[in-house]
Amino acid sequence: MEAILRTMVSAPTDRAFDLFRELVDTMRPRDHADAVAANNAVQALAYLLEQSGDFRAALRRHMLHLLSTRKQVQLYTDTGILSNETFYTALTRRIGYRVLPPVFNRYSLKDVFGALFHKKTDYVWLEAISREAWLALGRAMHFHDETDLVSINKTRVQVLEAIQVLSCRLSAIGLEPELVRNNPDIERFESPFVRQNVETLAYIEHYRRTMIDEALPDEDVRPILVLLDQCEEWLTKAKKSAAKNGISVGLTYHLVRIYQHIERMRMLLLLIDPVPNPDKAELVIDGLVALVRAENRKYRIRDVFAENTSLLALQVTEHASHTGEHYIAETRSEWLGMFRSAAGAGVIVGFMALLKLLTAKAHIPLLLEAILFGLNYALGFMLIHMLHFTIATKQPAMTAAKIAATIHAGSKRNRQRLDLDELAGLIVKVVRTQFIAIVGNVALAMPVALLIAMTWNWYFGVPPVDAAKADHLLHDLSPIASLAVFHAAIAGCCLFLAGLISGYYDNKAIYNRIPDRIAALPWLNWLVGESRARRLAKYIENNLGALAGNFYFGMMLGMIGTVGFLLGLPIDIRHITFSSAYLSFAAVAYNFQLDWHIVAMSVLGIALIGMTNLAVSFGLALWVALRSRKLTFQATKPLLGELVRRFLKNPAQFFVPPRSPKPVVEAPVPSLPNHQETVREWVRLRRQRAG
Repeated sequence: MEAILRTMVSAPTDRAFDLFRELVDTMRPRDHADAVAANNAVQALAYLLEQSGDFRAALRRHMLHLLSTRKQVQLYTDTGILSNETFYTALTRRIGYRVLPPVFNRYSLKDVFGALFHKKTDYVWLEAISREAWLALGRAMHFHDETDLVSINKTRVQVLEAIQVLSCRLSAIGLEPELVRNNPDIERFESPFVRQNVETLAYIEHYRRTMIDEALPDEDVRPILVLLDQCEEWLTKAKKSAAKNGISVGLTYHLVRIYQHIERMRMLLLLIDPVPNPDKAELVIDGLVALVRAENRKYRIRDVFAENTSLLALQVTEHASHTGEHYIAETRSEWLGMFRSAAGAGVIVGFMALLKLLTAKAHIPLLLEAILFGLNYALGFMLIHMLHFTIATKQPAMTAAKIAATIHAGSKRNRQRLDLDELAGLIVKVVRTQFIAIVGNVALAMPVALLIAMTWNWYFGVPPVDAAKADHLLHDLSPIASLAVFHAAIAGCCLFLAGLISGYYDNKAIYNRIPDRIAALPWLNWLVGESRARRLAKYIENNLGALAGNFYFGMMLGMIGTVGFLLGLPIDIRHITFSSAYLSFAAVAYNFQLDWHIVAMSVLGIALIGMTNLAVSFGLALWVALRSRKLTFQATKPLLGELVRRFLKNPAQFFVPPRSPKPVVEAPVPSLPNHQETVREWVRLRRQRAG
């Protein structure tokens, strides 16, 4: 490090880029997560600069030359800020740049900056450097001793140009039709986005005139900062409005861009403001780290999804969490009601399993068979929903979002400690509701399938499936001889996707105002009447997501096996309710002459299939719900000990809810005699007798 600084003292400024790159390479720790080494490097540089005035002057001279001879605007306006393009264009552009990076421009500060911090993990060790070390380095630079005003003014001019670009972009984004639609008040009142642009342009013009006179402006940036605050307040209102009216990827994209432009404008305005500001050093540090982070991650595809789908994911899981409230039984009566609802679904599944077996027995063309399989599942699941019945495995994707919403609400109330009692109680309710729903599905699916198979055998003289098909069904239930558990995990992924699809269509119905548009259809009002059209629109508003989720879930279950066969991959699905029904069909095919080992292995397979269905769908749904609220699984760790303690203390509560305490009926308090009324009545009677 000292050798590089000595070279800077005598080296011409044309070598500034190469020398700075060597300096950064020297300071970079071998392990990017080594915070101690990163802090030691910065402290060593600060010590060398404090000890030698020549080192300080040389470093400032090369730095100012590097800044003043490069085009800076693009670094401030583009790095870390989404461009004016659609989400899909941004995604394809990043993919293209990963395959074929753009040409390096030595005279662009953006490209030079990226070349200085060329390691993809440079932002990690820069973020690990303490504020004290950064501030010590800033003091050691002695910028107040710098006399090269020409280079400094060139940098100021480019920062002003960057602020102007950001301000114009911000005003344009704030008037996007999709944003105005989400907040109509912006059309009735003066837009803060337009007003900040007017104030910013006036400030920049005044700043440039004073620089010509070799002075600094006497105006400050506070009016512009106030207008930026108003833009940020509008951003908060837009997010709240989106919670009611739905959101899209395009709207999320605009909101993210607004926030990024506001933050970058605020930083540049405070940096260039001549008024002394104690937070200016902090801004320089935060700005440097933010730019390095953005430059290191500029081609990361995951960041595009994370930035642009965060609000949409939150809305999808929020709708799912509201639906999840209906899948959580609070009392014993609701718990028994869940059993009845699941039992009704078990009856329908018995008939759906028969249709699946008969379709396979027909040996129709493969693609048509897959479509019929999917329609059988899809229409059956939609019928179950319309009859207000419950498929047990549909619950985890909904209840996981509800749990994540509770964690998020708890963490907002108390950043230090979540309400573990409340959260553990919610999970216990979820577990026992899930348990009784599975019992209801299986308890009815198996006997109904058994009754159907026996009736079929009595009427037609042969069972619905022959011995060869029965062997295949029993083989598919074995967790040892087949890939039953793996196929159950695939079904769990389908359940998870169905939950997301449900939330997406609920959001879509609100955002596109589909119910209102249906209720306003002229031909529908003429055909069924205005009141029925409104009822139909209301039903679609409340059930579009659930119907769409059930339809797509059914199509996925029906077609995945065929897709796996066509690709030559061992891909299929196993669902606990259908698997239990298939065991009944196989038992009738063998006239109940099954070895107990086979029955035990099949029952074990059904249990493992159910556990895998639930675990995979719940885990994935909880992960997405936590990510959408910017939480991690770390937030759920304290729950484990609390749940274990509850299970050891009272395991029955995980399966059966406690009885509701009987209301205490208080005995009526006998009314005391009213002595005044008694006296009045006595006086009245005496007067009557005297008269």
